[in-house]
Amino acid sequence: MKTRKRNIFSRVSSSFYLWTAILIFAAANAVTRKITEIGSQHLVDGRNPISLCNVLFVGNLCALAMMLLIFGRELNQRTLRQLTRGDWISLGVIAILSGALGPGLIFGALDNTTVTNVVLIGRLEPPLTLALSIWLLGVRVNTWTIAGAIVSFAGVAITSFLPSSNQAVALMGGLFHLGNGELMAAAGAVVLAVATVISKLRLQHIPLGFFNIFRTALGTVVFFFLAQLLYGTQHFHDAFSPYLWQWMLLYGAVIVVTGQLCWFAGLRGSTSAQISLANSFNPIAAIVMAYLILGEVPTAAQYMGGSIILIGIVLSLIGNLRSGRAMQISAQISPAKQMGSASGFMGI
Repeated sequence: MKTRKRNIFSRVSSSFYLWTAILIFAAANAVTRKITEIGSQHLVDGRNPISLCNVLFVGNLCALAMMLLIFGRELNQRTLRQLTRGDWISLGVIAILSGALGPGLIFGALDNTTVTNVVLIGRLEPPLTLALSIWLLGVRVNTWTIAGAIVSFAGVAITSFLPSSNQAVALMGGLFHLGNGELMAAAGAVVLAVATVISKLRLQHIPLGFFNIFRTALGTVVFFFLAQLLYGTQHFHDAFSPYLWQWMLLYGAVIVVTGQLCWFAGLRGSTSAQISLANSFNPIAAIVMAYLILGEVPTAAQYMGGSIILIGIVLSLIGNLRSGRAMQISAQISPAKQMGSASGFMGI
């Protein structure tokens, strides 16, 4: 009886941690936008100390410190000796794509369109990853999963092209619109999808902790020099402003550290079905968070596109359940190995 009660408590605890992590990740975009708005009200010599570039740069430093604390033991000679020249090249390419270009494009999108648009258009990543996995990796999926990907893609297209924000480019006599923010969000999703497939194709044997440390470190360096090249040497002038760091320490503690720790704790007793369900809820929660934190009210185009995307998510979830992957993962895969299984922006 005691063992049964302990197992029930463990499942409840895992679910609590899992859903707490999803809610934290869902708030990441809205919180990022909010603190940049706060920074715009406290200018330093006419500059916003909490610019999106500063948030990404300093946020990456906070994330790197957390990863070193958790996965630092994987930085050893044994791991380094296992890496071939091809591994280092693949690591470098993925670090640039998913550690610098992808996040940079997403943050650029946040500066040019609504959080709701960024969240919905970001759902382009899962169907694109699936399509590339089928093409390059020979992954076999059922009809439900394929149908879900197609429907989700249609929802993203509707969200992208129907007027919903300050979209600058009108197409087909004004029937369709496309703006810089939408383009950046779509490009960011494409870049992250390509990076995910390359990592599955080339880096399955590399410890995930080492992979994330290397990606974050190199991505931060590349982003720093890329921003310097594009915007000038004074672009990170306020990167070490005390006002910026007091907000980033709070951001890092809640969004990065607490979110990741709850995610790890939730994975220990959760099934694949529970994880898929929680991930499916992420875009809905992100839109709700955008409303609660920023007061963003979805437009008609976003309601339409979001509803279609939701149908696609449900179809994909059914596909996952029918594929027989609803099994306990804690006994087979460590929480560290599941770090990348959360979908969407996680504040890193």
